[in-house]
Amino acid sequence: MKFYKQLFFSERFYQVGGITVVLFILSYFIPLLFGITSLLLLVYVLLTSVDIYLLFSLDKGLHTERSCAERFSNGEDNTVTLYTENNSTQSLEIELIDEAPIPFQLRNLHFTFKLPSGDKKSITYTIRPTERGEYFFGDLILLVTSRIGLVRRKVKQEQEIQTIKVYPSFQKLKKFELMAFHTGHMEGGIKKVRRIGQQKEFDQIKEYVAGDDFRSINWKATARSPQLMVNHYQDEKAQQVYAVLDMGRSMKMPFNGMTLLDYSINASLVLLHIAQSKQDLIGISAFNSDSQTTLKAKRQSGQMQHVLEKLYNLTPSYKETDFGVISANLRSQVKQRSLLIFFTNIPHKESLERKLPYLKRLAKKHLLVVILFEDSEIKEAIKNEAKSVNDFYLKALQEENILERRVIAKELQQHGIHTILSTPENLTVDTINKYLEIKARGLL
Repeated sequence: MKFYKQLFFSERFYQVGGITVVLFILSYFIPLLFGITSLLLLVYVLLTSVDIYLLFSLDKGLHTERSCAERFSNGEDNTVTLYTENNSTQSLEIELIDEAPIPFQLRNLHFTFKLPSGDKKSITYTIRPTERGEYFFGDLILLVTSRIGLVRRKVKQEQEIQTIKVYPSFQKLKKFELMAFHTGHMEGGIKKVRRIGQQKEFDQIKEYVAGDDFRSINWKATARSPQLMVNHYQDEKAQQVYAVLDMGRSMKMPFNGMTLLDYSINASLVLLHIAQSKQDLIGISAFNSDSQTTLKAKRQSGQMQHVLEKLYNLTPSYKETDFGVISANLRSQVKQRSLLIFFTNIPHKESLERKLPYLKRLAKKHLLVVILFEDSEIKEAIKNEAKSVNDFYLKALQEENILERRVIAKELQQHGIHTILSTPENLTVDTINKYLEIKARGLL
């Protein structure tokens, strides 16, 4: 970078220069001031020259770099850390600017701090992406000021082009996995489900502990042991679980900066991770009017990575999805009875009438769970007190919208189709709860 492009005059430079000009004007009326002002001007020019020299002798004394993960989690806070090291002999005041990816529109990444000679500084901030895809970080820019403070130098620390990929929310995988396996855990909505019947696989005989079902006592084993022995069962394994994603225009509806499809993808990722941890076979199927993405259900070690890559580039279409095509393709591709978690948005009864025949066909062969979305903003708005005729009218429309979603869910249930009526922010927890309930009750 050319010398003059790196040079900036500080606020102090203009303040001192302004005072000098005022003194020269006053010296016209008070001649005694002329000599003093001339001396001040000489010192002013000398200090500015020294300041420039000090700042441009820092070429190898100042270093900064950025550290962040290669993959960001969509809809979650992702950490970025900036490290700055001052190896020069000067104490500096630094303004650090990070050129974050342009689509994030982050305009507040300016950090000002003092850095003594030989010292290091780390700054951490977070980025919350709301769209999946590839993004590029730029360079790091330092605006450096010495103790004199008359001049600022712009130092551009060129970084290798750093590409980050924003994947579906993978940060919650371990959190929800622990909740799902701790059956008594109530935090986050993961609830304990009463187990009905014996649709379980025998695991082992073990000593009785408080809380075990008395009906599972093994009397023969107890007779041969000084301890009370019980049969221990586990959920059936190797069952197929598919996340089916509608990528039609109804899934483009935004909420907190993300589309309903993004929330569905995040919930699908966590759900399939838990299903694989329970040794089920996991797969995905995503449809819109123009394309289809399918991953056959398997239980191999790298299946979750395949799921992640398949979900990474899914984008909703502006066209309505043809449920007839979805139904036909799923029935031909998924031969074995499976659990189909169908993420879609059915906003009104007319839409349900068009889609219901195809959903009923799927429900005959598979265990179908249809996920419907409630508008949490409407649920909050309806709590406000109506004060005018217009308010009463809006409140009536909001109540009608909520009631219609519940009627749609009820009608699906009447046809043997399981439903989840959830808000986007609670979608992951509600989906996991439904999966655990189905496994606990042996419905599949």
